[in-house]
Amino acid sequence: MRKSWTSSPLTLATGALGVTAAGVTPASVASNTPLRVMPLGDSITWGEGSSTGNGYRDPLWDKLAADGHPLDFVGTLRGGSMSDPDNEGHSGYRIDQIATLADASLTRYRPNVVTLEIGTNDLNGNYQPATATARLKSLVNQITAAVPDATVLVASLVVSTSDTVEQYRASYNQAVPHIVSEAQATGKHVAYVDMSSLTTADLADTLHPNDSGYQKMADAFHHGIQAADSAGWLRSPAPAAAR
Repeated sequence: MRKSWTSSPLTLATGALGVTAAGVTPASVASNTPLRVMPLGDSITWGEGSSTGNGYRDPLWDKLAADGHPLDFVGTLRGGSMSDPDNEGHSGYRIDQIATLADASLTRYRPNVVTLEIGTNDLNGNYQPATATARLKSLVNQITAAVPDATVLVASLVVSTSDTVEQYRASYNQAVPHIVSEAQATGKHVAYVDMSSLTTADLADTLHPNDSGYQKMADAFHHGIQAADSAGWLRSPAPAAAR
């Protein structure tokens, strides 16, 4: 099921555009391509609100390992009870703050998969919400420039019960597939992961998922990596700097 994804962005969770989750099964796309995954984002990437502190990272690790991929999660931070807790999830960070540290971390670890969930703090803090998606687009371009062989999975923002976030979240999320489509049009391995399966019942507090919410996030990112594999996007990681 290798196809050309030139007419619409590769959507890696719901199938609204490109590959459908139902059409991608572990048996058909599982490979032994080594994965060096950088979970990148804010406290949702860190795992705030989960009972273990692992967030979506541990269930995602388990699913990818079951698919047969040799795995290494990477990042400057370590959090949670999982055996491979490395990540780049910075609590409270906005898009611009992640952009400040991204180059050093990406070039140090050279991930071949980046799972990106960012923007909640921009909206929750009412920090220039009108230009938040422009900052996201710039960050995506920054990531692909730093690690051009990587697959970058850009997630929509999860639901919240914050009035400030919800005021802007729909328009932010509507812009994400367009950012992805523009990146794909230039040949970049960037794809959209839809997190709309989470509901307010999947929240531990105003902003952060609970364990069931993080499981849904793991499922969505997992489908994303499977679809990227099916599309022929995954490449063995480039040599990384000594750690």
